[in-house]
Amino acid sequence: MNRKAIVFTLGCRLNTADSALLVSRLTEAGYEVSESAENAALIIVNSCTVTAEAARKSRQMVRKFRAAHPEAVIVVTGCSAELDRDAFLADNAADVVLTNPEKRSLPELVSEFLTKHAAGLGGAEKSMNQPVTPFRERAFGSFPFRSRAFLKIQEGCGNFCSYCIVPYARGPERSRAFDEVLADCRKAVEAGFPELVLTGVNTCAYSDSGRDLGALVHEIARIDGEFRIRLSSTEPAPGNRSLLDVMASEPKVCRFLHLALQNGSDRILKAMNRHYTTREYADFVHAARERIPGIHLGSDLIVGFPGETEEDFAESCRFVESMEFANLHIFTYSPRAGTPAALLPGRIPPEVAKERHKRLDVIAKESKRKFIAGQYGKRVPVIFERIDSDGMARGWSDNYIELRVPAEEVPLDRIVSVEATRENTASNLIG
Repeated sequence: MNRKAIVFTLGCRLNTADSALLVSRLTEAGYEVSESAENAALIIVNSCTVTAEAARKSRQMVRKFRAAHPEAVIVVTGCSAELDRDAFLADNAADVVLTNPEKRSLPELVSEFLTKHAAGLGGAEKSMNQPVTPFRERAFGSFPFRSRAFLKIQEGCGNFCSYCIVPYARGPERSRAFDEVLADCRKAVEAGFPELVLTGVNTCAYSDSGRDLGALVHEIARIDGEFRIRLSSTEPAPGNRSLLDVMASEPKVCRFLHLALQNGSDRILKAMNRHYTTREYADFVHAARERIPGIHLGSDLIVGFPGETEEDFAESCRFVESMEFANLHIFTYSPRAGTPAALLPGRIPPEVAKERHKRLDVIAKESKRKFIAGQYGKRVPVIFERIDSDGMARGWSDNYIELRVPAEEVPLDRIVSVEATRENTASNLIG
């Protein structure tokens, strides 16, 4: 029997970490996991539904796989599978549709499908019904096609921002068992990965028996080996200040924080149900820069949220400019069915939202340029991950500056010290 499988991932870093766990489970079950879908007997689509467009692309990808590989067993899982199950089944492209919790039983459910030919398996175990207790994946991440290890430490979100569908797709906040996270990290270090990326929906909500994210990071940093730790998206909550102390005291922790702002107007932040003010956000940013010199502070921002006036937007621009972000992901608001914001009045005309996006992008690019220029002449630890066609090695520093140097000068997939200059720093940062 053909045991070739592929795991195709859409969406966030947490999905990437989930896919690594799926690869491990499939390998354990005797599958040969490949990068290519050619001749694959099993195709897994780990879907995304953070926006209506992401959900549409997930369904489109499944239909594309079905058309190209009519004989394959196609399994859809992830957030879009959780919320848009009926749409996938109506397309007649997916054989099995599994919720996020059901990912852990994927090989067994595929076997059941093959044995019984029971169409429509899955959908019984919902994320919203998961217990708020530490969980175990009972698998370790496998990363055969990556130079960094994305490790899941947390699941779910309790913030319920008014524009966001994720809490409904991922369920309540809960954390992966402390000892299992450490074991996963050790395996990744033993496998030679130079960077561990800790992921979750809200990593700052990590808690197991009184041990928070700071305690977890501190313990991971004590693992023997030459590697570094990068934190995925975090929240600027006052209770997270202790994390800055851990980051400042542990050399293995990257000087990087991605703090989702979403808007620079307090009025809009309140309408978004974000749980801080711009002053609290700024206090956190200033504390981070004071404790960790050279830190990369990135963020997300939504323009065109319902009811956003020109005065709100101007206030937001002034605040964003004052934050001097190293990187800023700008999104134009789009309504997501099932969220409170989708029902709000005051929808911003598309042409106005587009113009605001452009104005904010100018600020973001200048802020990024200043951050990179501020690193010229400093030596930074870099992991070079690939060689471009022109013979230049490309890699990223701990504070997410992209550098290119002649390939013969540096090894790949190891941490090396390089001086950042105008000549070797790339024009953009990865997000």
